[in-house]
Order: sequence, then C-alpha cells, then structure tokens
Amino acid sequence: MSVDLEKLDGYSSLEFRANKRVEGFIAGLHRSPFHGFSVEFADYRPYNVGEDTKYMDWKLFARTDKLFLKNYEQETNLRCLLVLDHSSSMYFPFDRQKANLEIYNKMSFAVVSMATLVSMLYRQRDAFGLALLSDKIDFISDIKSNLAHKKYIFTLLEQIYSQKVEQTKPITRLSPLLHRLAEQTHKRSLVVIFTDLFSQTDTPQDIINALQHLKYNKHEVILFHCIDKKLEEKLLYKNRPYRFVDVESREEIKLNPVEIREIYNREVGQKFNYIKQTCLNMAIDYVECDINKSLNQVLLPYFLKRIRLK
Repeated sequence: MSVDLEKLDGYSSLEFRANKRVEGFIAGLHRSPFHGFSVEFADYRPYNVGEDTKYMDWKLFARTDKLFLKNYEQETNLRCLLVLDHSSSMYFPFDRQKANLEIYNKMSFAVVSMATLVSMLYRQRDAFGLALLSDKIDFISDIKSNLAHKKYIFTLLEQIYSQKVEQTKPITRLSPLLHRLAEQTHKRSLVVIFTDLFSQTDTPQDIINALQHLKYNKHEVILFHCIDKKLEEKLLYKNRPYRFVDVESREEIKLNPVEIREIYNREVGQKFNYIKQTCLNMAIDYVECDINKSLNQVLLPYFLKRIRLK
C-alpha cells in the first residue's frame, strides 16, 4: 500500500524516509559503519542491602571482604558535525523543483543523505550537529545525542528540503568558513561535508588548505561531493544554443554547449581530480555523489568501505 508521507500527522516525512533507509542499511550490513555507544567504568560505591548485584565486583570482594558496586559513566564516543553547503548552486537542476521526486536536485540529495546519517548516529547514541554555510555561517547547532535534538535537526532539514531557490543565499565562500569550523569544533570530531565544490571565491587549493586545517586539528573528514555528472561535469546538453545563468553572480552567457564541451570537460575534470587525489593523500574520504544515481547506490558502498577499513 502506498503512503502519502506529507499527510502523516505529527511525523516528519523526511524522518520517515531516513528511518526506513537506515533500517535497510542496518539489515544489510549487520553492523554499524561507525563506532557506537560506549560505557566506561567510573568508580566504586558501597553496596546497600537489596540492590541488584549485577554490577558487583566479586574480585574486589575477594581481596577486601567488602561489597562494592561498579559505577559506569555513559558517554558518546563520536561527535559528528554535518556541514551543508547552503548556497544557490546546490539547488541545481532548477527545473525539477516541483517534480514528484524524493531526489530532484543536489540539495535534496544532500539533505536526505544527512537525515539518513542523523538517524544512524542517533540509533548508536552518537552526538551530532548541523552547520549551514553560504557566504557566511548561516547556522550552527550544538552537538548532542538526545531525541529532542534529533527532532530539532530534522525540522531544520525538512525546511531546507522544501525551500525554493529564490530563498537561498547567492554565493559560496567555502574555504574561509571551513577554517572557522576547524577552530571552533570540538577536537577529534567527525566532520561530514556536503558540497558541490563550485565557488567563484575559492580555488581548488583554497579548499584543500581548509580541509588540511580540519585534519591538522585532529578531525576525521568526509567530503561528499554532490554533482549532476551528466549536466555539470560532462555538459551533455542537446546540440542547440542555450542561455546559461550563474545563480550566484547572476551573469548570463549564450552558447551551444557542444562547442565548448571538450575544453570544459578537461578543465572541470582536472579540478575535481586534483581535489579527489589530494584528499586521498591526506586520508580524507572523498565520496562522489552523482544525483542521477539512487541514494543507496552512493551511501551503501561507502558504509561497506568503512566496515572493511576497521
């Protein structure tokens, strides 16, 4: 039976999608791709008559002839900051805005992916937070692991998921903002970045320097590169004139894509290959996310890869 997710009272349709996807991943993987919840020993306290003896330290009793219970400190062993490029270019392709599709542009791909990761982290009782970047840090949340925080993050993601292009920020300033996050994020966190790597103000080396700063501050970094490979990388448009508009600068140009396809493919390919290879050299996970593929085709192989690396 099909279900209209938008009509489910009191339940986020995005959260419903994410939870169902995580259930599928967990069933298929049999174990989590991330480290989960840990319980660390803290200290001892005297045993009181009638208390559960489950945490009784019998070895200590043998040495001291006194009864003590173990106290445990519960804490998350992973802090994850999810970083989303919130600029206008992430809403490409724009003509799919009103299509009845779960994934209809780069932003929807990133948001549904992040929601899936949030659901997985919450199930493992790991802490997570969200940062939105455009020409400035538009928003950054605390990093927590409770249910209220999960609901709060899903509400924000749901708003972005349904946002229109004209409501977005105009430009991308990725590298200086990543430098700021590198300094203000708790040391040894997992920083997961979703971006299309298109920016008029950042060179490929600027982006690499910012990622290197995150690594220098002991963060584990995962870069999800969201792109429409058919249109943005390979320039596979029909053989006719088009009017292209830069959504960030508002500049316009009229041309036939076929005439520049070869040189465009070479220039764009060199940029992305440089970033990909440099990430590999710095032990940064680079995950190419072609939005024309299903979300499972991108996320599941990556989770499997992380398991093999353990």
